[in-house]
Parts: sequence; structure tokens; C-alpha cells
Amino acid sequence: MDYVIIIFLCLAILLYFLLGGADFGAGIIELFTSQKNRSKTRKTMNQAIGPVWEANHMWLIITIVILFVAFPKIYTTMSVYLHIPLAIMLIGIIARGTAFVFRHYDAVKDQMQEVYNKIFIYSSFITPLFLGIIAGSVLSGKIDTQATDFVSAYVYSWLNWFSIAVGLFTVTLCGFLAAIYLIGESKADEDKKRFIKKAEFMNVGAVVFGAMVFTAAYFEDVPLMTWVFQNDVALLAVILASLSLVLLWYLLLKGKTKVLRILAGFQVTMILVAISYAHFPNFIRLKNGDTISLYESIAPIKTVESLGWALVLGSFLILPFLGYLFYKFQQKEE
Repeated sequence: MDYVIIIFLCLAILLYFLLGGADFGAGIIELFTSQKNRSKTRKTMNQAIGPVWEANHMWLIITIVILFVAFPKIYTTMSVYLHIPLAIMLIGIIARGTAFVFRHYDAVKDQMQEVYNKIFIYSSFITPLFLGIIAGSVLSGKIDTQATDFVSAYVYSWLNWFSIAVGLFTVTLCGFLAAIYLIGESKADEDKKRFIKKAEFMNVGAVVFGAMVFTAAYFEDVPLMTWVFQNDVALLAVILASLSLVLLWYLLLKGKTKVLRILAGFQVTMILVAISYAHFPNFIRLKNGDTISLYESIAPIKTVESLGWALVLGSFLILPFLGYLFYKFQQKEE
């Protein structure tokens, strides 16, 4: 059951990034859209994510539950030493969801619509930023469990160049995913061209901030180069991610948009594999050089078995209906 739980954890993190990240990216795309085109972008976005955006948060909930129940040491370390970025991320999720609902379903259309719009787009930027900062922090080796002052323990654990670079890289990846997804949702050629330009913009941003991640890792002694380029699996993942990006843009230029979402999702998946495979099963790197491993921090066997069976049985009950939900709302209107 240990492996079952770890597989569910990895899948939940991946699916939250691919699906929830694309939802955040829609707000990021709106943020970088001119005022005259924002209404068109908003309409396309509402059609694409409106019916299913809340369902994507189930993957975050599953991730938190698995960490809380099966890996209490990891959950405790993150919730204590990264409580500031975690709180900001959760506030962003709440603010974004609230603004999305009120700006779309508010019975009174007044100046508050502009307030809702600003809350939505800025929280769509802030949330993945701090999601990436949290991801970077667990790898940065800056979490100091022996710190004796507040700043060292709860601020410097995440406020460093590597974590910030990972946060910005995450933002651009979310924006890229959203732009690719929205191309398939656009009916007018003019709208498709706008989203193609946004995809190009986010792609360039991902390259720039990706380089920043490696630069920050070098200066802050994060062995990212070793993880990515001195491991056969990670190196293969980088090659596949690069090839899929080339194929994606080739098909896009040819006007073939049906498989773009699959290629974009595959590319991001390979990036995550490249970063995480070499140091698996270590989940958190600490400042003193120690690591917290998934295998070593797992809960007692009875707890693991109960959670494992709950995840397996729950997936048979939930996943078919979730798939049907996505299928129904992705059908084009005749």
C-alpha cells in the first residue's frame, strides 16, 4: 500500500498542476490582455473553465489529505515552516474563487464588477506564484528546523531567490497551459491568433525564468544541474519535453490544434519528472543537510492500509463521474 499512496500523491500533484494550473493561467492570460480584448478573453475563459474550475481543487485536497494522514512529518514541517506562503496561496484560492463567482453570477451589474475582475486576475497570478515558491522551498535546503528566531525559521525558509524563481517559472507555465487550452476553445480565427501570441509570450517567459531557476540554484547550492543532467531518466525527460515543444509549435503553425493540449500537458509532465526523479523519494531538503523521505516518514501500516483502500475505492466512485463532467461540458454546442 505504500506505493499505492505514493502513486496517488504524485498523480494528485501532477493533475492539480495540469488542470488547476491551467485555470490559474486563464486569469494570468487575462492579466496580460489589453483592455479592449479582455471581454472576449473573459467570455472564452468562462466557457472553458466555468463549469469545472471548482472540481480541479479536489486534487489539492487529495494531496493535503495524503500528506496529513500518510506522511505526518512532511505535513508538519511544511505547515509550520512554510505557513506564510501556504496561507497566502490559500487566501488567493479563496479570493479567486469568490471573485469568479460574483463577477459571473452577481445579479447587480455595477462598479463592483471591476473590483471582482481585479481580484480574480491578481489572485490568479499570486496563487501559482506562491504554489511555485512552496515547491521551490521544499527543494531549496533553506528550511531550518533548528532556527531560534522567527525570520530565520519562517521567512528565510521560502524568501530566497531559488524559490522565487521557481514561483515565477510556475506562473509562466500556468499561463502557457491556459493559452494552449484556450486556442482549442476559440471559434474565431482572430481569437486563436491572440491566444497563439499569448502562448508565445508565456513560452518565452518560461525559458527566461527557467534559466533564472538554474542560475539561482547554482548560487544557492541547490544541485538542480546534477538532478536534471546527470540522471538518465531526468535527461530523457528533458529531451522529450524539448521535442514535444517543437512538435507543438509545428502543429500549431499548421493549424492542427486537436492534440495541442495533450502535447502541452506532456511537456509539463516531463519537466516535473526531470526536476523530481533524481532526488525521489526525498521530499524535503533541510538546511542542516538532512532530507525528509517519503519512505522514512510514512505513517504506521494500519493507517497506510486504510488510506490506501479509501483512495482505491474512492477513485472507482469519483473518477468516472469526474470524467463524465469534463466530457459533457467540453461538448461543442450544435
